[in-house]
Amino acid sequence: MLNAKESQMFVLLLVLAAGIAVVAYSTPALAEFRAGAAFRVVTPDPLLPVTGGAGGTSPATKKLGELTVRALVLEQDGTRVAIVGTDFLGFPGVLSAHVRAQVKDVPPENVIIGATHAHSAPDLYGFVDESGTCHADLKYIDSVCNKAAETINEAVANLQPATIRIATDEAHGRIAYNYYAPQLYDPRMSVIQVAAKDKVIATLVNYATHPEVIGADQGILSPDLCGPLYDRIQEKGGGMGLFMNSAQGGMVTADCRGPNGDIQTWDECIRIGQLMADEALRIAATATSHDAPKLLCAAMPLRLPIDSELLLAILANSPLGYKANADKTITTQINLVNIGNAQILTIPGEALPNVGYYLKRKMHGKNNLLFGLTNDAFGYMPCKVDWQSFERYEYISQTCLGEMTAEIYMQEALTFADRSPRPEEW
Repeated sequence: MLNAKESQMFVLLLVLAAGIAVVAYSTPALAEFRAGAAFRVVTPDPLLPVTGGAGGTSPATKKLGELTVRALVLEQDGTRVAIVGTDFLGFPGVLSAHVRAQVKDVPPENVIIGATHAHSAPDLYGFVDESGTCHADLKYIDSVCNKAAETINEAVANLQPATIRIATDEAHGRIAYNYYAPQLYDPRMSVIQVAAKDKVIATLVNYATHPEVIGADQGILSPDLCGPLYDRIQEKGGGMGLFMNSAQGGMVTADCRGPNGDIQTWDECIRIGQLMADEALRIAATATSHDAPKLLCAAMPLRLPIDSELLLAILANSPLGYKANADKTITTQINLVNIGNAQILTIPGEALPNVGYYLKRKMHGKNNLLFGLTNDAFGYMPCKVDWQSFERYEYISQTCLGEMTAEIYMQEALTFADRSPRPEEW
């Protein structure tokens, strides 16, 4: 039998044990983070003409590398988001809607689809020539959308417990420059890498450049530098590579300059793509792995005025079914994603570098990423002070929605970010 002192100690131990049990029961377990990836080859067979912009297409007589669609699906605490990259000049919102309609296990507003902006792939815009004729292959476009949806669905099926690394650093080496003003570009590269216990699942590279080493005039169908980028990441154990372009408008392009002009060869695509991959893997290796990053994905509509007669004509005559509003505006979707200590904003076009710098400075993550040409691809997005202001930006002014596109986007996107929950602080 316990004496009085022993009885008091026994009761105290019972109380402490009960308290510990209550604390353990009332503390919620960290929600599991999962990731899955998949890709599909979408190279047309037989080959189709390639396009570098609104100026038409050029016949392709051979291919170098394969065009692909790639999906990375992330999931945490009931939130699921799909990030999709496509090896094309642009992936319009009307096609994104077609893809989303075929995806059942990711909310449509959480399916984020971007384009690498390769200048050596078939037309997915449905451009029309001066006679109003569209030469895009609609069956091929439909097949790309179907395969994109298949890829997302497979990535969902591949979801598994994962860890994540996120880091940003200046990418070293001769990768990109600004054709209009050599130093006016963002050398920072952001990397998101997800891994399972035994292997890396995928490495997402966010960087600003035009993949146009090959270009549209050599009769070559190609993913350009993105193909070697993906191959190198895979070879080096980085899983599936995924490139999401950034604020590369006006005119941040691949630095393929040589002593006698641009070096427009597949070997140069390999040099730049492999360099980008090596830098991405170096940057990822500097980050600490986390197994329970908080994930948030939000979407909002954005209404933009259309001042460009060229883009009005494309919208009106394209067989893809663009839906312009009666007041000469068009509505698109922008997304905000918080993943761990990173914040992502999507841009429905080619924002100029100064727009990108401003957005990143005002965003709320330790790592701030911009997914350009995502959810839509409405041409260039210059600031109002640059629109039709000097000769160098004449082409940019002609191939953008209008003077206020970037101004409206910046205001709405940053207001969206300000009223949204903040990313984590690691």
